[in-house]
Amino acid sequence: MRQNLITYFVVVLACWFPWVSYAQTSVNITGTVRSADASLNNPALQGVSITLKGTGTGTTTDQSGRFSMEVPAEGAVLVFNYLGYQTQEVQIGDDRLIEVLLAPSDQQLDEVVVVGYGTQRKSDLTGSVGLVSGKELLQAPVTNALQGLKGRVAGVNVFLNSGSPTSSPRILIRGLGTINSSSNPLFVVDGVVMENIQFLNPNDIERMEVLKDASSTAIYGARGANGVVLITTRRGASIGGTIVGYDGFVNVGVLPRKLDVLNAAEFMEVLERGFANHSKYRTSNIPAFTRSDPRLFDAQGNPLYDTDWQEEATRTAMSHNHQFSVQTKGDNSSFGAFLNYADMQGVMLNSNLERINGKVAYDAKPKDWLSLGVNLLANYTRDNEVDEGGGYQMPRRSMLEMPPIFPVKFPDGTWSNSSMVTDSYGLEAIPNPVHVLETQDRIRKRQQLFGNAYLTFHILPGLDLRTQFGFDKHDTNIQEYSPTDLINISQPLGSARLENRQSFYWQEETYLNYNKEIGDHRINSVLGLSWQQRVYQDNWITAQGFADDFFRFNAIQSASQPGAPGSSHDKWTMNSYFLRGSYSYKNRYLLTVTGRIDGSSRFGENNKYGIFPSAGLGWVVSEEPFLRDAAGLDELKIRSSYGITGNTEIPTYQSLGTISTSTTLLNGTRVSQSFINRLPNPNLEWEKTNQFDVGFDLALFNRRLNASFDYYYKLTTDLLLDKPVPTSTGFTGVRDNIGSVSNRGVEVMLSGTPVANNTVTWQSTLNFSFNKNRIEALGENDEDIFPGPSFVSGSMTILRVGQPLSSYWGYRRLGTWGTHEAAEAAAVGAIPGEAKRSADRYVIGSGLPDWVGSFVNNIRYKNFDLTVDLQFVYGVDIMQQFMHSMEDRTGYSNGLSATLHQSWTENNQNTMIQQIRNGPYSGQNSQIDDHWVANGSYLRGNLISLGYNFGGVSLNTLNLKGLRIYASVQNAFLVKSDEFKGYDPEATSHSGNQWGQNVFFHQYPNPRTFTLGTSFQF
Repeated sequence: MRQNLITYFVVVLACWFPWVSYAQTSVNITGTVRSADASLNNPALQGVSITLKGTGTGTTTDQSGRFSMEVPAEGAVLVFNYLGYQTQEVQIGDDRLIEVLLAPSDQQLDEVVVVGYGTQRKSDLTGSVGLVSGKELLQAPVTNALQGLKGRVAGVNVFLNSGSPTSSPRILIRGLGTINSSSNPLFVVDGVVMENIQFLNPNDIERMEVLKDASSTAIYGARGANGVVLITTRRGASIGGTIVGYDGFVNVGVLPRKLDVLNAAEFMEVLERGFANHSKYRTSNIPAFTRSDPRLFDAQGNPLYDTDWQEEATRTAMSHNHQFSVQTKGDNSSFGAFLNYADMQGVMLNSNLERINGKVAYDAKPKDWLSLGVNLLANYTRDNEVDEGGGYQMPRRSMLEMPPIFPVKFPDGTWSNSSMVTDSYGLEAIPNPVHVLETQDRIRKRQQLFGNAYLTFHILPGLDLRTQFGFDKHDTNIQEYSPTDLINISQPLGSARLENRQSFYWQEETYLNYNKEIGDHRINSVLGLSWQQRVYQDNWITAQGFADDFFRFNAIQSASQPGAPGSSHDKWTMNSYFLRGSYSYKNRYLLTVTGRIDGSSRFGENNKYGIFPSAGLGWVVSEEPFLRDAAGLDELKIRSSYGITGNTEIPTYQSLGTISTSTTLLNGTRVSQSFINRLPNPNLEWEKTNQFDVGFDLALFNRRLNASFDYYYKLTTDLLLDKPVPTSTGFTGVRDNIGSVSNRGVEVMLSGTPVANNTVTWQSTLNFSFNKNRIEALGENDEDIFPGPSFVSGSMTILRVGQPLSSYWGYRRLGTWGTHEAAEAAAVGAIPGEAKRSADRYVIGSGLPDWVGSFVNNIRYKNFDLTVDLQFVYGVDIMQQFMHSMEDRTGYSNGLSATLHQSWTENNQNTMIQQIRNGPYSGQNSQIDDHWVANGSYLRGNLISLGYNFGGVSLNTLNLKGLRIYASVQNAFLVKSDEFKGYDPEATSHSGNQWGQNVFFHQYPNPRTFTLGTSFQF
């Protein structure tokens, strides 16, 4: 079906392709296109789009700026278009050899930046806005829009967290400022809020603007506290004619490294030592240590199998992505159609995601006083995911802990598991990870419809009234089945789950835009109102007790133990009024004032509406007479802003006293019951973020060197926490606004062009940011809160005033007790060889990094282009939760090789690793301590890419407007601390937990990916 769909679309494109013939006589024109910028020695411009005006005929320049094309002998006009340069039209006369000099656009004066409800000249901005083009997002062959954003904007921290094709990166803008509300930024796509951009096709994106400070985000009011990401998608062609394009790649993902775990012989030695040490810990008798199971050992007791479970549970992942596009432009309208198909495999078996995405956009201006447009996107995905939450006996864990003495399958074809041994080892019941991956279903089918339509009335010169309606509809179907033979998961009953989730969001917004330039004065303003609503419903059913695995989830009624069906429903609405006014005087003095009033159904009766104002000031110092002629200075702008934004992203009905229902047995009959489960709080309001920002933008030497700097301070107040109430109420707490958190930091962006000539161009960008997070208040008494996730000794994190969010909580490991300390150890119930820990618990690390940055280099040599993207993180810790089962708890399962080679013995007492023992018989000594905490700093070779761009003569021969081929490697290398024992230092097993960043039991490996790709237009 997939091949038929792709073939059909290619045939349609071929039918649309405009073959143009000229009845009149044509002539051949050749020429060269150069930059008019003398400071760069007038370099030749490669890739300039040259179009015969009024037609779709065109070509592009080669690496030497040369071109050649056939044009009519009379009346021909060529249009030259190149990013960053002014469009130029050239009337063709008698000359058959022409040279064109394109004037650079004054980027700072003319470039337009998308902001809330409109656009502004970049030179007029007083806020902090990061811009990433679609081309930059796609420098790496990504299938998730946020992957391409990583490292591109200072102050924007994108945590990839997983190598699974179904994972969704986490994004924090200027730190974490909430405890119980969402920390996600607001995503606005073509003016419409999109709830989840996880599966948005990145090939459809034209550009992203990231609004970071209050001056830019306050116009989104109660939804702007975590920052705003504005996404503009591709539409029709920008120049006359028709452009048909294709972008595609195939890639191979491999496991970049393996964890150093025990092999079969080492595992058996650990078991034998554990049995031998039993008498040191327990007085009870245990079975004799044997190697007698004939299915696993030979006559001498040697293991028959030495299974590398990491090898068996993973694969070389093959993926491919294809994007087709048709863009046209006429005199008064433009149209774009886009189709994407992606099939992505994960490196773990049977992990995959398939996506089909279609998009159309139409814009027109039928009258001088009216513009209109529609935009519609349809997205379908189907994936089989690997469970990544918590611990459990899921493959990401069992491929490391399954003992290597077991085969994948026994000779009779039976799947193995850790219980299939007659020797009394006391092993934990672990399902074979290959068995789980090959036979368990975790299928998600998602359908999304997203779009908007607008009308713009041009009332007066500079005054427009725009009204638009947008919607975002998601339908998710979940199908899960675990077979009857998966021990410790679903044996012996098997289990099935069917669930359907539906959400529908709509918004209607109407606003006035006024843009006018009067002499030295320039005004940009917007005034409008908005209505928004989201409705969500969910229903599900579970069942156990299947006679066999034949029907799986397709006949859930055949289960002998059906679960009670469930359903839920919620709805919220908002009504808003907003304004922004920007003023510029003589391109020097800038003022922006923004305000929004939001009313939300999610908050208390006494606080339905909130006001969110901001103000920004700017001074373009370089426009002052005393600096205007300064040698080498192109721009120096100082800017500052202050404002208040809110966070309304909390569950619905939190301010109300709500009632839950269930069933109970009464006189042998099941009857319904209802009970109050939450106290009301009519004063509940949104969290508020007060943010101050000051910075500057600097450009030197004809913009060959550019710098941007920001310092910010964010204070989030009225944090939503549960306030204790008297137990006589029947409750322990009520949700209230009682906490505050601060974030302060700096952001630096440096970019330059060290080399620029006809042959070589080198552009380099370095950005880095520092953030310091601190809890300022937690209620009236500032008492510690232990929010979890909880593990062997309680909560692994703590909320404490003066400490950052995501602070780890545990003991300090001081070493191991030595034989000379036997008396001291006995006093605390320990013996030599056990971990020596502090008596009290402390803050032992933080999962939020201090420094994050990237260093991106783009080099062009003739027709070749090279990209080297390095990314780094410094000043962060990792809570290696897996150290509990892979080092501190020997005997239950396989573990790290260090448990054998570096553990405590009488001859090796200066070690942090405890003496080997058999946990099932001898007990275990496992507590959260700082031995589990590792330095999470790293340097990653994020992308190395080499491409070749075909030039003008070759393109004319192929009848193409552009052609590029490339090869790349992602995650090329990783430099990390030796303390870290996992796959990748960026992960979480607690994605729904705000402070669970870099806390993980085990993780889905992040692959190293090799890609071959091409793009062309005709």
